[in-house]
Order: sequence, then C-alpha cells, then structure tokens
Amino acid sequence: MRYRSLIGLMAVAALCASLVVVGGAAATSSKTDAGITVFAGSSMTTVLPQIDSGNTYSFGSSTTLATQITGGAPADVFMSANTTAPASLFAAGTCQKPVVFTRNTLAVVVPKSNPAGIKSIYDLTKAGTKIDEAASSVPVGSYTVQVLNQMGLNTAIQANVVSQETSDANIVTKVVSGQVDAGFVYLSDYVIDPADLTLIKVPAWAQPKIQYSMCLVTKSANQAAGQAFMNKVLSASGQATFVKDGFLPITAPVPTVTKISAAKAKVGATITLTGTNFTGTTSVTFHGVAAKFKVVSGAKLTVTVPAKAKSGAITVTNPSGTASSKAFTVS
Repeated sequence: MRYRSLIGLMAVAALCASLVVVGGAAATSSKTDAGITVFAGSSMTTVLPQIDSGNTYSFGSSTTLATQITGGAPADVFMSANTTAPASLFAAGTCQKPVVFTRNTLAVVVPKSNPAGIKSIYDLTKAGTKIDEAASSVPVGSYTVQVLNQMGLNTAIQANVVSQETSDANIVTKVVSGQVDAGFVYLSDYVIDPADLTLIKVPAWAQPKIQYSMCLVTKSANQAAGQAFMNKVLSASGQATFVKDGFLPITAPVPTVTKISAAKAKVGATITLTGTNFTGTTSVTFHGVAAKFKVVSGAKLTVTVPAKAKSGAITVTNPSGTASSKAFTVS
C-alpha cells in the first residue's frame, strides 16, 4: 500500500509547489530553499523521495511530463522511464544532454489471491482473462508491445486487454482492487508493493532494453541544485537505493562462458552453460540461430538446441556485451 499512498502525498506536494511558484521573486527563493522540482515517471514514486526527500516531485507518464515541460511547466530536472523523451527535449533545446541513470525489467502482476489462476505469461491468452496495460505512447506500454511481439503473443493477448492506462501506477491499482486479472508493469512496481501482488515473470530472452534517462531543464532557475541532485542519483548510495527498490544497475557486467555441459548434442537437447554474469541475459544463439534458454543463476544457463542450429560458437548476450563459448557441434 506504500506505493499508492505516496502517489497521493506527492500529488499534494506538487499542488502546493504550483501555488508557491505564483508568488514571484520571493516564491523563487522559497522554492530553492525547499529543494528543486523534479518531473519523473510514476515508476519512481517511491524511490526518489528516499534519495532526496527535500524536493518537490511531480509523477506521471513520462510522455505527458515531457509535453508539460515543453509547454513551460516549471521543472528543474526531468527523469524519464525511457531515453526517447529526454532525447527529444534535448534536440529541441529544452533540456541539457540526457544521461542514463537506471534500468528496469518488465513483469506481469496479478492480485495476491490470483483468482484467474495465472501461472505464466502464456496463460494471459486464455479467453475471458481481463488484462490491463499502458497505452503504447507510455514507456511501459511500448515495452509491453515489444515483449509480446518478441514472444509472438501480441494478437492473442491484446484480444483480452480491457483497458489501457496512462501510467504503471494506475495498472497496479486496478490489479490490486481486482478490477482486472493481470497487468503489465515494471518489476520495481512489484518489489515496492509485494503484499498485495503476485509476480509472474516475463522470460529473460524476451525482455526489451529498458533504460531510464534524466536531464537538466534548460530554463531551470536552479541549475546548480538540479545538477547536484542528478549527481546524488548517480552516486553509489543513490544507485543502491534504486537496486533495493527493484531497479537494475546502470550497466550489467559483460557475461563470460567458461564451460558447456556437452561438446555436442542433437536439436532439441538441453545443455547447460556455466560462466558469469548471466542474470541479465537477453539472448543465446548457436552460430547466429536464436535459442530458448532459462537463467538458473548468475553462473548457470540451461539452453535448448534450436531447430536449424549450426555448429560453432554459442553466444550469450546481455545489455553490456556478448560472450562466446568454444566450438559446439550439432550432431
């Protein structure tokens, strides 16, 4: 419940800030003393006040917030759940050069009681299942479409979508209240509110590259304070706070492959790869042919030799790079 309570508190704080700004020169001084104004995607509702509770935060859809800043809304720092919105503001001269500050993972959440009996993302294709997602114009909505297309499930699951929201916060609220059977959100949405939700993981191989970026608004009257806050977000303690709330570090270590359980195997066989930094794996290929895989741990992957697999190196890829094994023979 902490997540939804904070949304209300932040909305009140934003309203109070907007009333203060009307006061002219004296209001500007008061605003600086009280901290800066940060416009941020709703998935950061809980984490940002932990990093700096002295700021005024306005949370919502990253796309909507970017539009408001373009229209002259008095923000000092913009923190988006994608890299596209800040890049557009930078191109227009509305904000300074953006910097990536965290990453996230897409997930499915269902009510704690899970009345629809959903066990995997594939269960969402069952007739009669009520699903909530964000609109494709919202970052989490665009990531959802990417995942479903990657898995070949988009058409079947869209047939069960009963509503599209402007933020992941709205999706969480509808799932918890039982208005829908499942919703697509970020993993961080579940981590900060696990008491009311049950997590259904999205396969690692289907995960999109979810990066958050932030920028200093060009017309901000608090440039130094805004930059200081951004530095705090990028600091070791700031990053640790993000990780604690279910986000991912800015970069994942490059994987390595040290051992294959078998030097050769037939199509359809399952083999095990041993190595390091497998947790964020996004793909495994056999000489260029994509394979299904399961992340067992950061040091172990199980992989199914795919149809049309070719003999040669097996490659493991995560957002930071690719590792190749010794030659493998498809027998």
